[in-house]
Amino acid sequence: MQLTPDQDIVLRLGDFSLNATVVNTWIVMAVLVGSSMLITHNLRPDVPPNRWRTLLETIVQMIQSQIGEITQTSARHVMYFAGTLFLFIALSNLLLVVPGFSPPTSSLSTTVALAISVLCAVPLFGIASGGLGSYLRHFIEPSVVMLPFNVISEFSRGISLAIRLYGNIMSGAVIAAILLGVAPFFFPVVMDMLGLLTGLIQAYIFAILATVYISSATAADPPSNAEDTP
Repeated sequence: MQLTPDQDIVLRLGDFSLNATVVNTWIVMAVLVGSSMLITHNLRPDVPPNRWRTLLETIVQMIQSQIGEITQTSARHVMYFAGTLFLFIALSNLLLVVPGFSPPTSSLSTTVALAISVLCAVPLFGIASGGLGSYLRHFIEPSVVMLPFNVISEFSRGISLAIRLYGNIMSGAVIAAILLGVAPFFFPVVMDMLGLLTGLIQAYIFAILATVYISSATAADPPSNAEDTP
């Protein structure tokens, strides 16, 4: 039973090997970029929106409203990052219904890469919002003694994100493989529907958690706000 696309070698040239995780990742990115270009190629105020443009605008507005309810900064500023994470993970999981396609999110290397991107984005957003000194000051609050614990907490967020996403995708693959062996004609349809639902939920949770972490890094400093209050 093959549980991860890392084991599927698509191309091998000497010591170089290209596995299905990399290929499927590029497929997902190509679908996202291609769809965006087709939908927005004629994006002008004087052109009435078609159904695809309406669908895209609805998705963008939903993502922006969800982010706006969490973060204290500009929702549009965070939407580009968190929204891209959501669309990539959601599309990866939705393409599970395509025969022969293994979601790249079922590979630990992909989930770790997504978690690392969040780990890198959090300090970048924090520094851009309040400056380097303000961001570093959060690590020694409420006292300097908390410095190592705050640093460990920062890195544990990325580990939890990677394990959470990978574990949920892999658990679904294991259950589907077991049920497929028990009743190969009935359970595949049910598991595909359940896989699509859980895939969208996991994409939503991952994007929301990333937004929460960014929001905590970009939160305004209470003492400075209190001084400005008349």
